Amino acid sequence: MSKPRLLPTGNCWCGCGKEVGLGKFFAQGHDKTAESALIALNYEGSVPHFLHAHGYGPQHSVTGDAVDKAGWQECVCGYRGAPDSIRRHQKKSGHSGLAE
Repeated sequence: MSKPRLLPTGNCWCGCGKEVGLGKFFAQGHDKTAESALIALNYEGSVPHFLHAHGYGPQHSVTGDAVDKAGWQECVCGYRGAPDSIRRHQKKSGHSGLAE
């Protein structure tokens, strides 16, 4: 099933009413506010409940799936993140390679 193409509207998608720049969905930091509000509304404010509801937890790694299915990468030290996050991590930590 394909996902709908979402278009920025010029207003923050968290619902605060703030105007945002061209091509943006959120005012700075408001993506995390919206994420937290949704978790509060649907998962008792609990990230573990949120993960469990989607089949993740100690027995099934959400970050492992992100590496396998969503273009995330894993540093040689085991840190996992989006490519930009990996680059920042490696620059800060001095690590130079990706896990195989």
